[in-house]
Amino acid sequence: MGGILNMDTDGGILHGPFGWLVEIMEWAAALIDIAAMILILIGGVRFILGVAKAELVLRNNARVNKTNQQRIELGRYILASLELFIVSDIVHTVLSLALSDLVFLGLLVVIRSIIFFFLDRELAQIKKELKEDAPRDTAVGEREDSE
Repeated sequence: MGGILNMDTDGGILHGPFGWLVEIMEWAAALIDIAAMILILIGGVRFILGVAKAELVLRNNARVNKTNQQRIELGRYILASLELFIVSDIVHTVLSLALSDLVFLGLLVVIRSIIFFFLDRELAQIKKELKEDAPRDTAVGEREDSE
């Protein structure tokens, strides 16, 4: 006699007559996972190239500002990929119909939400610092042009 905690099933309602739909949804979830991985890899490559360019070409505050801009851009890629991974996890959980998968999904969403919150907060701080530095850089640039 299985209790509510032993709801791990080999199929259930969806896996019987709607097996074809489950197959399509599993492929869709896999494609979403792949898209999330590609997105985060693109962000990582762009970050590396942007920081390398800033280190090799720019000096002083311009270099730091460009690096911070790259950090913001990388953060956006990470946040977008986290959202896609959550979508994929929801699809996997709905398809499995298992309570253990639902608990696992809940933990994943909590962990990813915490990461999302702190990363978003860090990005807001970097944006604030960039805005504070912008008028100073403009003023310095104007003085250099006028001399």
